Amino acid sequence: MRFGELHRNLKLRIGVGFFQRFFDIMLVPLMVIHFSRLYGAATAGLMTLVVAVATVGCNLVGGHLADVYGRRRVLMAGEIGVFLSYTGLALVNSPLVQSGPATYALYLCAACMAALALPANEAMIVDVSTPESRTAVYTINYWVINVAFMLGSLVGGFFYGGYFFQLLTAAAVATGGIFVVTFLALTETAPPEAARNPRGVRPALRGYIAVTRDRVFLRLVLAALLVWSVEVQISSYLAVRLGSDFPEQQLLSLGSWQVTVDGVNVLGILRATNTLLVVACGLWVGRLLGRLDDRLRLVAGVVVFTAGYIAWALGDNAWLMIAAAVVVTLGELMNQPVNQSLVAALVPAGSRTKYMAAYGLHVRLGYMVGSLSVILGSVVESWVMALLYAVFCAAAILLYRQLFRIQDARTAAEEPKAEAGA
Repeated sequence: MRFGELHRNLKLRIGVGFFQRFFDIMLVPLMVIHFSRLYGAATAGLMTLVVAVATVGCNLVGGHLADVYGRRRVLMAGEIGVFLSYTGLALVNSPLVQSGPATYALYLCAACMAALALPANEAMIVDVSTPESRTAVYTINYWVINVAFMLGSLVGGFFYGGYFFQLLTAAAVATGGIFVVTFLALTETAPPEAARNPRGVRPALRGYIAVTRDRVFLRLVLAALLVWSVEVQISSYLAVRLGSDFPEQQLLSLGSWQVTVDGVNVLGILRATNTLLVVACGLWVGRLLGRLDDRLRLVAGVVVFTAGYIAWALGDNAWLMIAAAVVVTLGELMNQPVNQSLVAALVPAGSRTKYMAAYGLHVRLGYMVGSLSVILGSVVESWVMALLYAVFCAAAILLYRQLFRIQDARTAAEEPKAEAGA
């Protein structure tokens, strides 16, 4: 399927998603660095922890509102909120006004409004795609997001020092354009029966409480959370470490032409390298690893992935850090597809929507762990953080081994039923 063959709403959401992810990736690590320089690493960790907790609540509220009031209304509310927040952020970081408290309050508002709109955006992609086209749609969306990730990392890493106000201004202009496009061109996609969903707090709570009683599902979420908690370190503790402790050094030298980088520059290079490798090698590596046993591939992928992050936590040489980025990418490509297959196998088909919405919370919870790691990293040595990553890796592997055994047991129980039905 080509991009031109997609539903108009899908084209709009994929295009809009590029700019949203571009500015999100560009600014989030920079805001952590900005707050750590204003208030210290420990305080910055507490501040970002509050943001992470607030976005979890907004994500759940947004999921319920999108089912009750429709996707378009929630998207518009979220996007106008993000636009106004970024406009305020640019104003309070302009040459005329500098306010740390206002910067934090507006950043919190921007994160909450983006989290409110996220479930509506994801639901809209499902609404207007078919089971036959969904794989192609998500493939296109995956590539677009990774390109945005790569470009946003580079722009943020190299322009933060003297162009923070300009970056915030560009984000305000772009989010304003996103709202205008949503208002003028986007149509409602929620099914008609969605309007009959019960409104209020109690129906929303009952739906999510039912999901939390599934112990197998909770193991699945915990395993994903442990792996994701390591992955978010590049936007939290590692971002602060690179911004404050990484020594400035010469990266390249060709005659009189030299490239000198500091920690913020290296942060941008690492994120861009990881994304570029995923975009360039993802399909090829997937075919190469396709013959491996799923258990071996997942376990090895988590180990390799964590080893790269341990090297990032301990390294102080730019080229060593870039080599570790290759290791991180390989581990990511090894474990991600198998993890997604395991989720699909263990989530009940009859309640898939609610389960997938709840499963997505591991991302928000991981950001909370990332915020706590900034606080912890301000009082312990980097080797302690590296040891913590190894503990997360070991715990995740144990959980995945249990989940594979549960999957085998379910498969064995279903085989007699399938034979009897035949």
